[in-house]
Amino acid sequence: MAGELQDRTAVVTGASRGIGLAVAKALVAAGAQVVAVARNSSPGLEVLVQEGGVRRIPLDLSEPDSAERLAAAAGPRIDVLVNNVGAAPARPGGFLSVTDAEWRRTIELNLFTAVSVTRSVLPLMLEAGRGSIVNIGSVNAELPDPMVIDYSAAKAALANFSKGLSKEFGPRGVRVNCISPGPVETDLWLGGGGVADTVSAAAGLSAEDVMAQAAAATVSGRFSRASEVADLVVFLAGDRAANILGSDVRIDGGYVPTW
Repeated sequence: MAGELQDRTAVVTGASRGIGLAVAKALVAAGAQVVAVARNSSPGLEVLVQEGGVRRIPLDLSEPDSAERLAAAAGPRIDVLVNNVGAAPARPGGFLSVTDAEWRRTIELNLFTAVSVTRSVLPLMLEAGRGSIVNIGSVNAELPDPMVIDYSAAKAALANFSKGLSKEFGPRGVRVNCISPGPVETDLWLGGGGVADTVSAAAGLSAEDVMAQAAAATVSGRFSRASEVADLVVFLAGDRAANILGSDVRIDGGYVPTW
């Protein structure tokens, strides 16, 4: 709904491409002033910056004190935080092929960046007495896959973290929710070196075959679009979702079965 986030400031991490870029675009369309956090820019993000409504903060959130620098640069008021930054490195060799260092990198990016950024931004929301935090999770949190075993574990922890935050800070005006997409049409799946490329090389299939199999596993028969995830972010960030707290909302085309 146009204008529903008018005059609000929204921070989006991992905003240069994929879901993060789509979220930044949707938030601008809803009237928000967007602070796009990305280690590197992209043509799509540069277009949003040039059109107005988006300000980019170049930060690597794995660096020490980066979350504090983000909050200082984005403030003094932050109404919406979208913790989107993450990656799902495919592990075709299974659990025994994943080193401790790889586990740490995956958990650092997919969980600890959200923890540290949230810790830095929350005081601004609490001072204002309102705010909305949306964490981008994954269906792999409840449907773990050995092909992305470390990513699955990190996203399960992110969903748990979101629920715990909602219980502590919901009574103080800050709503926290999680979105868990299934396969999405982004570079994480479709790009060079993405899941489809990696899995196809290990399985002796074409990347197209891998994508077709993943799409066939959904009821809708297709991947979700990044814009569809972004629309859900806008809804959860706005006042229409005022009584939605601690939810983990799936958008997966029916990929996860109901038991």
